[in-house]
Amino acid sequence: MKVILSTLNAKYIHTSLAIRCLKAYSERDFDIELAEYTIKDPVMNIISDLYRRGADVIGFSCYIWNIEETIKVVDILKKVMPDVKIVLGGPEVSYDTEYWMNRLQNVDFIVMGEGEESFHQLLQEIEGAGKYHFVYGLAYRKGEEVILMPGRPKANLNELPSPHRFPEDIPELGKRVVYFETSRGCPFSCQFCLSSIEVGVRYFDIERTKSDLLYLIDNGAKLIKFVDRTFNIKRDYALEMFKFLIENHRGCVFQFEITADIMRPEVLDYLAEHAPPDIFRFEIGVQSTNDPTNELVKRRQNFAKLTRTVTKVKESGKIDQHLDLIAGLPLEDYNTFRKTFNDVFALGPEELQLGFLKMLRGTGLRLDAEKYNYTYMDVAPYEMLSNDVLSFADIVRLKRLEDVLEKYWNAHRMDHTLHYLIEREFASAFDFFQEFGDYWEERGWQKIGHQLEDLFTRLYAFLGQRETKRMDVILGLMKLDYFLNHKYKPRKIWWEASIDKGDRSEYVKLAAQQPDAVRAVEGERFAPPAFTELGMGEKELQKFAVVDMLPFRLEHVLGGGSALTAEGRTLLIVVYQQNEDQKPWYYTMALGKEAAVI
Repeated sequence: MKVILSTLNAKYIHTSLAIRCLKAYSERDFDIELAEYTIKDPVMNIISDLYRRGADVIGFSCYIWNIEETIKVVDILKKVMPDVKIVLGGPEVSYDTEYWMNRLQNVDFIVMGEGEESFHQLLQEIEGAGKYHFVYGLAYRKGEEVILMPGRPKANLNELPSPHRFPEDIPELGKRVVYFETSRGCPFSCQFCLSSIEVGVRYFDIERTKSDLLYLIDNGAKLIKFVDRTFNIKRDYALEMFKFLIENHRGCVFQFEITADIMRPEVLDYLAEHAPPDIFRFEIGVQSTNDPTNELVKRRQNFAKLTRTVTKVKESGKIDQHLDLIAGLPLEDYNTFRKTFNDVFALGPEELQLGFLKMLRGTGLRLDAEKYNYTYMDVAPYEMLSNDVLSFADIVRLKRLEDVLEKYWNAHRMDHTLHYLIEREFASAFDFFQEFGDYWEERGWQKIGHQLEDLFTRLYAFLGQRETKRMDVILGLMKLDYFLNHKYKPRKIWWEASIDKGDRSEYVKLAAQQPDAVRAVEGERFAPPAFTELGMGEKELQKFAVVDMLPFRLEHVLGGGSALTAEGRTLLIVVYQQNEDQKPWYYTMALGKEAAVI
C-alpha cells in the first residue's frame, strides 16, 4: 500500500516536521512518500503531481493558514482519484472534528491530536480488516454517521523514531528551514492559544536530541527553528542545550521561542559571555502589557522581568530578538494597545510583529466569544473583526500601521532614519507608524508594488507634507540608509545630487591622501575596520566607494546629539565589496580646514 503525506506550507517549502514524524513512525511497515507544496502553488499543479505519484492513501497536515487551500485540493483529488483514501490531521481539524467530517464529505478520516500511533494503526486497518473502532484518536464514517473515537494517551516520546534522518532530505537541508522539537506541550494556559489545551511538558531524551542536531548540522543545515512553546521552561535543560549549540554550531543559526520573564540571570550571563554573534535568535511573545487583559486570558507575565531579559540580551549585541504583539485581546482598546505597542517598541527589538487575534477552534477565548461581543471570520484564519472595546474601524487603522511597520522597521531598510524620526520628531513610535500608515493608504500605495527607491521617496514625501523639521538632517540619514541597502555600488540615487562629478573626484582624492582623517562611526553593531586598514588608493575608492556631502555633523546626530548642535559638514564615504558578507562599510570625514584644497 502506497501512502503520500503532504502539506501546503505558508510561504516557502520547509522541512515540515509533522509529516516527517508520521513517516518516521510508519515507514518500516508502509511505502511512504512526502510531498510538500505552498499555498501559492496552483491547485492543478498540486493535483497533477499527486496524481502522477499515485497512492492508495493521501494524508494532509492542516493548519489555519492552509486548510481552505487543502480543501480545494481534496475535493478535486476525489474526482480524479475516487478510490484514494483521504486522511486529514493537524491542529486545525483536531477540534470541532465532527464539524469538519460533516462539511468535508470527500475526507475519509481525521486523526485527532498527536498522530504517530493513531495514523500507523489507521493504515493497518485500511490495509487489513477495517476495524476503525479500534483506533483511538480517529474520526471516521460508518454509513451516514460520523464516529469520533476517544483520544489516545500521550506517546512516550523516547519511543518515537527520529524524523530528521531521511537520506533524501540531505541535498536540501542547506536550502530549507528545519523545524525541530525537543519537547511537546506547554506549561501555560493562555486562552487564545491551542498549546494551552495540552497540560504539561514532555521532553525527548537530551542525548538523542543532541545526536539529531549534530546529524543536521553535519549535513549542511543552515537554519534550525525550535518549535518548543517555551524552550527555557527548564533552566538546566535550556542551559545545557545552549552550551551544546555554542560548541557545535559550525555556522548554523538557531531560533527559539522563549518566555523572557522566567529566563534565569545565570543563563543570560552565560549567553552574553559565550554566545557567538548572530547564531541565536529569540522569539518572545509579549502579546499585551495591559494587566487586566493578561489576567483575563490567564497569561501570567511579569513585564519588569521580561524587560530585564530583553534589555540584557540586547546589550550583549549577540542575539536578534523578535517580539510579538496581538491586537484584539479582551479589554484592550485602541488607546491601551497604543501603550502596549510603545512599551514593547521601547525595548528595541530587531523585529516587532503585530498580529491580530485569531479565534482558534478549541480555545477558551473562542468559547467565550459572545461574552466580549467578538465578531470574526467564519473561515480560517478566524481573525477577529471587532469586539466590545475595539471597533472594526480601529482594526483597519492598525492594519495600516502593521503594513508600514513590516516594510520599514522589520525589513531594516532605514534604521538610522527611523531611530531619528521616532526619537526626535514624533510623540511615539506608534504615532509615527500610524500617521505614516494612514498617509500611505490615502495615497493608494497599498494597491501598487514598490521598489527600494519607492520606499525612500514615499517616506520623504510624507515627512515633507507634514512640514517635518530639519529635513536636511533627515535627507542625510536617508542617504546613508539608501547606500547601506546595496551590496554593490549603486548606479543611481533618488535625490538631487549635492556634489557634481568633479567635486566628487576631489573628495575621493582627499580621502585617499588623508586616510587618518577618515573614521568609522562608533557604536555601530557591525563595526568596520579602520579606514587605514583598507589600504585603498584613489583608483580603488573611485571603483568601490560612493561619497556624498552632508550639511551637518553625522556622528553627532547618530550619537544622540541634537540636530541644532550638529553644525558643520560631513563627507560620507560608503565602501562596497570589501568583505565576504558583502556588507557595505561606511566612514565619515569632518569637512573643515582640511577640505580647503577642494
